[in-house]
Amino acid sequence: MNHHAPKPKLDLAAIRSQFPILSREINGNPLVYLDNAASAQKPEAVIEAVANVYRQSYANVHRGLHTLANEATEAFEAARGKIAAFLGAGRADQIVLTRGATEAINLVAHSFGQDLKPGDEIVISQMEHHSNIVPWQLLAARTGAVVKWCPVTETGELDYDALTGLMSAKTRLIAIVHMSNVLGTVNHAERVVRLGHDNGAAVLLDGSQSAVHLPVDVTEIGCDFFVFTGHKLYGPSGAGALYAAGDWLDRLPPWQGGGEMIADVHEDHSTWADVPHKFEAGTPAIADVIGLGAAIDWLGQFDRAAIIEHERSLLDRAMRGIDGMDGLKLIGMAQDKGAILSFAMEGAHAHDLAQLMDKYGVAVRAGHHCAQPLMRRFGVDSTVRASFAIYNTSADVDAFVEALNKSRSFLI
Repeated sequence: MNHHAPKPKLDLAAIRSQFPILSREINGNPLVYLDNAASAQKPEAVIEAVANVYRQSYANVHRGLHTLANEATEAFEAARGKIAAFLGAGRADQIVLTRGATEAINLVAHSFGQDLKPGDEIVISQMEHHSNIVPWQLLAARTGAVVKWCPVTETGELDYDALTGLMSAKTRLIAIVHMSNVLGTVNHAERVVRLGHDNGAAVLLDGSQSAVHLPVDVTEIGCDFFVFTGHKLYGPSGAGALYAAGDWLDRLPPWQGGGEMIADVHEDHSTWADVPHKFEAGTPAIADVIGLGAAIDWLGQFDRAAIIEHERSLLDRAMRGIDGMDGLKLIGMAQDKGAILSFAMEGAHAHDLAQLMDKYGVAVRAGHHCAQPLMRRFGVDSTVRASFAIYNTSADVDAFVEALNKSRSFLI
């Protein structure tokens, strides 16, 4: 098989036809779905993969000896292999299946954090999602560790000089978002990893957005931990993964106790299963994990460079469409930026704008986007966010600009 054969160009009509929800009308208008950074829609292939588990081969995974259990286990573990390949991991057993990025970060905070001592330092940034802030704050409260903050520049980029200045002999972990869910900023992951490792610190990357919009190779990046979630990747909600480099999973203690994560249980002690099962207590989201594998297969049929180019062209078109709009303040103008557009409008609350735009069938997100420290950094309490995906079109962008104009004139 020739892996270097060119992949077909994006056929937007064909892609859109695979997403049943995109044929819906909202308030008498065609649905224009621009809330992809919060959660993406699902193609028929993913919907069918999940439904087929329940229709044909549902059983609990691992340990079962009957046919259904074997089929379910095989499909479940095949999905783990697909995730490993998708992220560029060396081995499938470096992938822990979780309910999503939030659970994956909490897992690391709990397990890695058991070794932390008072005064040890965790470095995060002002552009983090709450799921990459609160677990570290809870950990600091438990252990006496200190959370240190890397500032964000006016253009919405990490202040790398400040980040370098935050490093000390006590830095144990840098936990940084790979691509911001508000700014679209793509951080220089290799640079952050190098800085962390040069100072004896581990590095965790939150790849919730980057796994969807960028080609990710964790081996090349060199991070210690990488987390992502399936529901932004055209897969089901309730399924995601943690990648851990090297022998981290062997070294870390388990974080939840229960079935599946044990080797032996005695009255006075227990021993643990081999990795990654040591971190997978209880019955997992079987069908959803299999659905995530199907989403990775589905996405894999397209050329990633073509997707990036397409999404970038949508962002550029939207930027041109809102250029010069009175009272509009863009948040996040990084040079390296994914297809996310956040803005505040003078005299109009983000929630009001989003609600009015919904009248025209345009779905955008409004609020603090689980990034309140970042909102405060830019002096706003909320923004409107339009975020683009593979199935969005130029017509979607134009409908967004038109709906924004109409809604704005109604409010101001």
